[in-house]
Amino acid sequence: MTRSSFLFTSESVSEGHPDKVADRISDTVVDAFLARDPEARVACETLVTTQRIVLAGEVRATQPGNTKEQNEAFTRSIIDSLEPLVRAAVRDIGYEQDGFHWKTASYECHLHAQSADIAVGVDASGNKDEGAGDQGIMFGYASNETPELMPATLAYSHRILKRLAELRHGGETRLEPDAKSQVTLRYENGQPVAATSIVVSTQHAKGLSQAQVAEVVRPVVLSVLPEGFVTDETVWHINPTGVFEIGGPDGDAGLTGRKIIVDTYGGAAPHGGGAFSGKDPTKVDRSAAYACRYLAKNVVAAGLADRCTIQISYAIGVAEPQSIHVDLHGTGKVDETLLEETLLGFIGGATPRAIREHLGLNRPIYARTAAYGHFGREPDADGGFGWEKTDLVGKLKALA
Repeated sequence: MTRSSFLFTSESVSEGHPDKVADRISDTVVDAFLARDPEARVACETLVTTQRIVLAGEVRATQPGNTKEQNEAFTRSIIDSLEPLVRAAVRDIGYEQDGFHWKTASYECHLHAQSADIAVGVDASGNKDEGAGDQGIMFGYASNETPELMPATLAYSHRILKRLAELRHGGETRLEPDAKSQVTLRYENGQPVAATSIVVSTQHAKGLSQAQVAEVVRPVVLSVLPEGFVTDETVWHINPTGVFEIGGPDGDAGLTGRKIIVDTYGGAAPHGGGAFSGKDPTKVDRSAAYACRYLAKNVVAAGLADRCTIQISYAIGVAEPQSIHVDLHGTGKVDETLLEETLLGFIGGATPRAIREHLGLNRPIYARTAAYGHFGREPDADGGFGWEKTDLVGKLKALA
């Protein structure tokens, strides 16, 4: 039996969190390659720590008519162009600290050619379509709790940190880039009605007290949560350790792909385990997860369910998915089997190529996804967040 009254919590981390700095850098690398070759292969991992940035992974870029040697040189030219882009990304986040500075941090790049054994499975050849870049299971989710059809706990956690970042970028000198938030909501009849706990920890200028940090944070939280959600019973924890001056990569090492629950649904839905950042869209960890969200969001936007979870699975080197599973959590107005039989047809199938073409994923649109979630965002005119469009609603309503 599905519970209708309960407490639920989600967290978010800011663009300046060390793991998010790593994600931003890795997706900056993806964008750099896709800008030069829309069919580029990228699997980039980033480590950031005190005054150090390290890149590693596998990449490949090609140009029509090039020889193997020319393509290797082309790939190397892109690799050699990355350092200023990486430093610009760190500068944009706002790191100009003694322990981590965009201009003076050590930079190491260990990117190299993609494994031939992976390439032969992924590349199209002869009658073989492009295969999945790895095996795995991917999930998509949508809920009618918020206008963006996302879990409310995560949506509010993201908004709090995004507003704090906007203040900082606008000149609020009391704030530094690293921050975390956590929102606990009470649900009644399946809908959020009140905040029982708010946790915000933000890096701050030297010498500030908890009370001074709270002067900045509390108004932001109150502006984000719906009126009446914060009550006299709401428990607040703002910088509960008392001081947060040393933060970012200087306070804790950061790695690509360590915030996968923050990136997706805040724990409200299953996760297949694969990270998104640093991967080109032939990697179904990323592209199929986007497709699952796209389909789930359209199902809920069409009014076919209040909640929808979709799972798709793949085998490495195989184009066609191994399975699709739809769960409407007892809220459906259409048979789940019908959706399983028809949904993939709306996007031309769920092969990696079909997904990439339907959602327009072979573009440099990924650095912007690295913070504040890959889902629940407004689609951009250039194709960014195209998986958030609800252009299948008309077709789906016809199934009801």
